[in-house]
Amino acid sequence: MWQTLRRDAAPSALLAAALALLVGFSGPFLIIVHAAQSAGLSQGQLASWVWAVSIGSGAAGLWLSLRWKTPVIAAWSTPGAALLLAGLPGVPYPEAVGAFLAAAAIVTLVGVSGLFDRLMALFPPALAAALLAGILFHFVGEVVAEATGHLGLVLAMAALFFIGRRWFPRWALLAAIAAGAVLSAGELHAPAAASLHAIAAPLFTWPAWSWSAFVNLALPLALLALTSQFLPGMAVLRAFGYEVPARSPVTALGLASMLTAPFGGHGVTLAAIIAAICTGPEAHPDRSRRYVAGVFCGLIYIVMGVMGGALAALALALPKPLLVTAAGLALFGTLASSLGAALADAEHRESALLTFVVAASGVSFAGLGAPLWAMLAGGLLCRLLSPVKPAPEKAVEAPAR
Repeated sequence: MWQTLRRDAAPSALLAAALALLVGFSGPFLIIVHAAQSAGLSQGQLASWVWAVSIGSGAAGLWLSLRWKTPVIAAWSTPGAALLLAGLPGVPYPEAVGAFLAAAAIVTLVGVSGLFDRLMALFPPALAAALLAGILFHFVGEVVAEATGHLGLVLAMAALFFIGRRWFPRWALLAAIAAGAVLSAGELHAPAAASLHAIAAPLFTWPAWSWSAFVNLALPLALLALTSQFLPGMAVLRAFGYEVPARSPVTALGLASMLTAPFGGHGVTLAAIIAAICTGPEAHPDRSRRYVAGVFCGLIYIVMGVMGGALAALALALPKPLLVTAAGLALFGTLASSLGAALADAEHRESALLTFVVAASGVSFAGLGAPLWAMLAGGLLCRLLSPVKPAPEKAVEAPAR
């Protein structure tokens, strides 16, 4: 195996893997940091979270890429991290870990049973996109609110981000973060030298069961993973001609999520956006040799996971206005594409709009959060407005003569 891997390796595959993870860590990582800060997690818990999702993504992606000779790129659930921005504060940490484990178990069962495609038909993609858009709306809007106290910082970061989207899209967010760091240099908190050299130590937390955490965190996390990550992730693979059965990555990544949940991992899924970097011709002209980019991705993920303590320390040194703005800008493209997908389907447009409105409202009633109410409201309206299919007519037999 190693001889074949060495033969198929190419500098372009390593470059594609490094670029994919650079893009993946720039925005989604800051969303995790923002969620951890909002929930009051310690630096050790944040470092363990980063360790869990990085090691889980790396090990699972590495195995799947070698198993199928396909560039299978794993990633933590960015929509799930965005959900935790709203859902994690106020939830006891052991109960949140229990919800992570329950969500991973649901994904694993869907994978093992082979129900992935049928389950997607029950909750139309338009409603799933609307749910995600509703969750993201508040946090993208926080960028505007942050401008009231830090106008220069927010305007400079936003301007460079949108200019970059036109001229250098892959580096737009990194450029905006770099500009923000320069403008807020006086507010940066220097992390301790010991923290910068720290190797991430996974912190085991015994999961606690809670119906409230299950319905408010576990169910939305599982639904978002299946619809917003696995579905487009499989579409990317198939778009480049890789016919991997969905059961394999859904099951493997669900199991990886179950193993890493007690250490703070909120879910490991298929990547979609960064996967396109490693599955296209940029990784290698020969499609059969692009799997090496998936192997490199897995190895780099593992290294980044081991460095989780230093990454957490560096991220926590950033001032809150920069962090909020960077997270909002990182979610901007996802919000735009989610809204577009939600409203593009004329058949489900009204149901999707209701799902979006309820999710964006942030309403909480009877201990149930907005994501669950949005799923219920949108699903019920979808069923109500679905056209009734006429029953097939029975053939009328001719009378006997």
